[in-house]
Amino acid sequence: MNRKLVIFILFSMACIACRETAVRGKHDGMTLASLNGPSSMALIKLIDSLDSDSHAGLKADILDEPLQVRKMMLDGSADFAILPTTMAAILYNKGLGYRLIAIPVWGSLYLFGQDTTIGRWEDLRGKRVNVMARGMTPDVLFRYLLEKNGIRPEADIVLDYSYPSHVELANAVAAGKAELAVLSEPLVSMVAAKNTDIHPIFDLNNEWERTTGIPMAQTALLAKDQIIDHNPELVERIIDACRTSVDWVSTNPDSAARLIVAYGILPDEQTAVASIPRSHMEFKKARDISTGIEAYLRIFFNMEPDIIGGKIPDEAFIY
Repeated sequence: MNRKLVIFILFSMACIACRETAVRGKHDGMTLASLNGPSSMALIKLIDSLDSDSHAGLKADILDEPLQVRKMMLDGSADFAILPTTMAAILYNKGLGYRLIAIPVWGSLYLFGQDTTIGRWEDLRGKRVNVMARGMTPDVLFRYLLEKNGIRPEADIVLDYSYPSHVELANAVAAGKAELAVLSEPLVSMVAAKNTDIHPIFDLNNEWERTTGIPMAQTALLAKDQIIDHNPELVERIIDACRTSVDWVSTNPDSAARLIVAYGILPDEQTAVASIPRSHMEFKKARDISTGIEAYLRIFFNMEPDIIGGKIPDEAFIY
């Protein structure tokens, strides 16, 4: 791969991975802690409207890692938060006072790389696939799909954990050091936009639905118990605003891409336009899909109980 191209990708990813953005409306204490990537992309219309009277009092913090969101939840500074659903289950099981109110983004994970010989799961036999971190959601999910498609992890395939972060793994693919990798949007589109030899091979959201019959409820929107109990009207307004934003982004990708770049979430509009449909943005209230959410968590519990906190959350988890 051209050295200048590698440097460009490394620089772009580093810029995205090392920043924290606070987008302030007429703030009087309400904070939404959102994750950089598909979550904030999906809510970009809401984020852009925080100065309007309709969203007075709300501030959005765009954070790079789930652990940063968790920290805000632990210290109580996040009134609404977006996290992987598995991590949301862990925090609920530990007694943290937040409940699941919606799923704004579904599976954004892909198997991608330069190998053109793979067209079905059977073709992965004998291959080496890089995965970000053992025991985390991408690893457990990919192992589950391997097993359900007749591929034994470790025995029929080599799972390589040499690159512990998503940015390091994306850089390795961009530099040709990792031929196959499990990675999420928008990094898939960032790498593919700069190197046409790299492309998505399996959309793991589609493979999950085909295999399990349930959607991949990967990302959770949470609200504080106190707000749900004492100001349910506000919760419903936030739900409606988030739904409006997700719908707008899905139907106006070009306009959304301009905002996504303007807020520093992605480096260019071409990548943003490519990433939007791959990110599977669709807003659903948690109570309307509670059975699917529980089924999703149960699969992870059966594979790796600790990944959701050792037990299935009780019914009060879902608002």
